[in-house]
Amino acid sequence: MNLSRIYLLMAVLLLLLGVFAVSAQDEGLTVWGSESSTPILEELALQFEEEFGISVTVHEVAFLDIRDQFKTAGPAGEGPDILIGAHDWLGDLAVNGLLAEINLADVEEDFLPSARAAFVYEGVQYGLPVAAENVAFIRNTDLVPENPADWEEVRAISEQLIADGDASYGWIIQDSDPYHSFSVLTAHGGYVFGLTDAGYDPGDVGMDSDGAIAGASYIESYVSDGLMPTGVDYDVMHTLFETGEAAMIITGPWAIPRIEESGVNFTVDGLPAGPGGSAKPFLGVVGFMVSAFSENKILAETFLLDFIASEEAMASLYSADPRPPAHIAVRESLDDEIMAGFVAAGAEGLAMPAIPEMASVWAAWANAITLVRTGELGAEEAFSTAGEQIRALIAGDA
Repeated sequence: MNLSRIYLLMAVLLLLLGVFAVSAQDEGLTVWGSESSTPILEELALQFEEEFGISVTVHEVAFLDIRDQFKTAGPAGEGPDILIGAHDWLGDLAVNGLLAEINLADVEEDFLPSARAAFVYEGVQYGLPVAAENVAFIRNTDLVPENPADWEEVRAISEQLIADGDASYGWIIQDSDPYHSFSVLTAHGGYVFGLTDAGYDPGDVGMDSDGAIAGASYIESYVSDGLMPTGVDYDVMHTLFETGEAAMIITGPWAIPRIEESGVNFTVDGLPAGPGGSAKPFLGVVGFMVSAFSENKILAETFLLDFIASEEAMASLYSADPRPPAHIAVRESLDDEIMAGFVAAGAEGLAMPAIPEMASVWAAWANAITLVRTGELGAEEAFSTAGEQIRALIAGDA
């Protein structure tokens, strides 16, 4: 623990125990955890109380409800000191002044830079990252023994599997799914928003860039050449893969239990590169944030930086809910081949844009992919239209 933080913690304890003549129990912290994080957070809270004599109460809130409930409870003085949530909430919470800045200087070298950066909004650090989740390339090892190096090889393998009658399809993807298809676009040089040192630039929309259109054209070729069916949603994609009818898919850690249950032999690999370089999937980062309405901000930061940010606590959080960890030492110590595959796939990942303008992207992007996948429009027309729509929405002209 950093000496300055020790002194700071001692000062806080003296303040709590002496100046106000109240016990640390009365001045404890409240943390809102999700369904998956609450059990381990309760264990960690007990450890913190035993070590520092300060109580930490953990309340379980459904992950999808945390943000909305916090937006109401926080300003009313009934919310938590600390909440766990997704980095892409920042465009909503930070803009409305609901979060407190957190200084990661003492621990920043311990965490994946891209995960830390995900919780930076307009130059301000608002969160301590826990997990940086991303999709990866999943292949049936009986049908595809070696990981394809690039997307051209993926297509060649797909053609061969179909020609030989070994599988109905090679690589498949859902009809309308921007999130899973993003890595195909980036491997061809595509992007959503330009990325600068200050963060994502909403004035630089890349949905109709040459790279994005090239990536969409790659997907279009599967449709026009009969290499991929339409009418594919999440369940259909997984069913085709798990029954051996399709050999390769893109999915995330959340899908591993059902794939394992199917009994298909599979492995998790890095995403194929393309003419635009390495594939860069979206990173969905989960972490801890401090409420701007907390009366114990210093204590909350001490709890996070001097206790939760430790390798031991981060390893416990990973064990309780295995997702690619943001803590570098925990990340490097993984001996799980499946999780290591996701880590490799996300090595050059990009945090999903948390800027408010991202809300103007999803519908137009999904519609463009759907039109391409169903063959209703060519990639260039569909993605050019999407780019125009996104710019109009951002400008408020739509």
